[in-house]
Amino acid sequence: MSTLDLSRRQVLALGAGGAAALALGLPSLASASIAPKSQAPDFTLKSIDGPNLRLQEQRGKVVLLNFWATWCGPCREEMPQLNKLYEKYRPSGFTLLGVNVDEDGRNAAGVASQLGVKFPVLLDTDKRVIKLYDISTMPSTVMIDRDGRVRFLNRGYKSGTELEYDQQIRALLKE
Repeated sequence: MSTLDLSRRQVLALGAGGAAALALGLPSLASASIAPKSQAPDFTLKSIDGPNLRLQEQRGKVVLLNFWATWCGPCREEMPQLNKLYEKYRPSGFTLLGVNVDEDGRNAAGVASQLGVKFPVLLDTDKRVIKLYDISTMPSTVMIDRDGRVRFLNRGYKSGTELEYDQQIRALLKE
């Protein structure tokens, strides 16, 4: 994979408007808040384990934010693959934060437990963070570098996407 921040598939996933904005050099993936190489918007959310977690406290690590919902079939399919990535790269300065958007956090806790999720699951019950990141597709994944900058965005999931995440994580960990 090249060192470009957006793959051809990611540009296509943005649609014609997003691709046109990128081609014109405009600072937009889907919104200015998650433009490539811009600072990832900070937030604090409660985890299903209880304590609050703030994104900015993860500075110095490569962070994969995965936005998901319990009603989303592809989200459930992706979770075991994300678990593997979390376990594989956590000792190297990587963290994965699952941001659940269900209105009832108990649903998220139940599904996370059922799927054996090892990474922190955060509750965005009021949809504040998905609005901040302009997330409209489930699942959506935002990759953030050690300096807190957005580097990659993927909307949706299909088998094999985790291989792309693996490459992105390795590249960011080497920087």
